Amino acid sequence: MNDQKCSTLIEKARGRTSIIQCIYVVGFMDLFGVSMIIPLLSHHVKALGASPTVAGIVGSTYGILQLFSSTIVGSWSDVVGRRYALLTCLLLSALGYGLLGMSTSIALFVLARIPVGLFKHSLSICRALLSDLVSESERPLVMGHFNAASSVGFILGPVVGGYLTEHEGGFYTSSFTCAAIFLINAGLVWMLPWSEVLIHRYDTNSSHSTSKGHHENCSKSVHNGSHANSHQPVLAAETDPRSRAPVRHRGGLRWREVSLLQPAWRQLSSVGSKIHMVASSDMWDLFLVRLLMAIAIMLYYSNFSLAMEERFSLKPKVTGYLISYSSTLGALAGFLVGPVTQLYGNNMPALLLHSTVLTCSLILLYAAAPSVWQVLLTSTFFAISTTIGRTCITDLELQRGGVQASGTLIGAGQSVTAIGRVLAPLLSGLAQEFSPCGPPSLGVVLALAAVGLLLTRIPKWDRRRMTKIAKL
Repeated sequence: MNDQKCSTLIEKARGRTSIIQCIYVVGFMDLFGVSMIIPLLSHHVKALGASPTVAGIVGSTYGILQLFSSTIVGSWSDVVGRRYALLTCLLLSALGYGLLGMSTSIALFVLARIPVGLFKHSLSICRALLSDLVSESERPLVMGHFNAASSVGFILGPVVGGYLTEHEGGFYTSSFTCAAIFLINAGLVWMLPWSEVLIHRYDTNSSHSTSKGHHENCSKSVHNGSHANSHQPVLAAETDPRSRAPVRHRGGLRWREVSLLQPAWRQLSSVGSKIHMVASSDMWDLFLVRLLMAIAIMLYYSNFSLAMEERFSLKPKVTGYLISYSSTLGALAGFLVGPVTQLYGNNMPALLLHSTVLTCSLILLYAAAPSVWQVLLTSTFFAISTTIGRTCITDLELQRGGVQASGTLIGAGQSVTAIGRVLAPLLSGLAQEFSPCGPPSLGVVLALAAVGLLLTRIPKWDRRRMTKIAKL
C-alpha cells in the first residue's frame, strides 16, 4: 500500500514538474512577443503624427495603468485562482496587441494600450503560480530559471521585430504576431494539467503525525522527480470548473473553492481585503528597498548610450553591442540564483544585502570609469548582481507576506517598480543638467540609502524569524 502511495506521489510530482517547465515556455514567449513591439512604439506613434509631447504622454499611459492595476490583478488571481486570472490576462493582452496592429490613428493607438496596460500581468501571475508549486527553499532556483527564460525571449524578440520592420507594414505584422503569441500562450495555459497542481502545504499539527513517516519515506523519491520536498507540498486537485483561493487556518493553509462567476461584489471584497492586508503589514522596508534600487538601476541605464558617446566617443552601434552583452549576461545569471542561495544557506536577507552593496559599488565604478574597459567590467558584474537582487527581494516579500497572498504581493512589488519607472526619467533629466555622470551618481546615493536601510532592518527581521521559530 505504501509503495502505491509513493508511486502516486511521484507521478503527481512529475506532473507538477511538467507544469513548471510549461510556465518557463510561457514566460519566454511572453517577453519574446512584447520585445518585438517595444522598440517600435515611439517610432510608430510619431509616424501617426504625434508631436514629441503627445508621444511622451501616450507612452506614459501604459506605465500609469500598470501602476494601479498590478496589485489589483495580482490580488484577483489570489481570489479566483491562477488559471482564470492568467487566461484573462493573456486573452485581453492579445486583444490589445491585435488592436495595436490595426491602429491607424493616435486615438486607436491609445485605445490599444489600455487593455495591455490593465492586464499585461501574465509574468507576475506566472511567478505567483510558481511560488504555489514549489517549496520556500527551492523558490529562488525556480524563479531564477523563469527569469532567465523570460530574459532570453527579451533578447531575441527585438531581432525578429527589427527584421519584420524592414518589410512593408512591418509594425502591423509585428503587432499581429505578438497577438498570436499571446493566443498561443493562452492555449498552452488552458491545456496544462491543472489537476496535477500541488498547491497545499502539509498541516503540521499532531493529527497528521500518523502519516508523517510515510511522507518522509517518499520525500527523496519525489524530490528527484520534481521540486517537492517532505515538508511542503500536499496533493490537491485544481479542478476544471473551479479554482482555489487560500484562507488562513491554524496549523497550516487550507483552501476553499471559489467560482469565477461568483458575485462581483464578493470578488471585489476579497481583493480589497487582500490589498488591505498587504498595505497594513509591516513590509514598508522591503518595498522601500525595492523602490530605491529600481530607481538606481534605471538611472544607470537611463542615459547609457548618450553617456558612452559623450564620455568615450563610442558609436551607437558599439554601445548597442555592449547593452546586448549585458542583457545576455543578465539572462544567464538567472541560472546562478539557485547555486548562490544554496551557498548562502538560503539566508536571503544576507544575500540581498551583499548584492545591494555590490550593485551600489558597480554603479559608482561606472560613474567614475576612466575607460570603456572598466565600463565593460562593471556591466559584466552589474547584470549578475541586479538579477540576484531582484530574485532576493521577491523571495523575501513572499517569505514575509506568505504565499497565501503571493499574487497580491508580487503585484504590489510591480506597482512599486512602476513608481520607479515614473520617477527615474524625471530624476535622470534633472541630473543630466549637471553632468553625463549625474544619473548614475544619483543612483549611487539611492543605492547607499537602500544599503543603510537594510543594515538597520535586517537585525529586526532576524529577531522576528527566531521568535517565530521558537513559537513553532
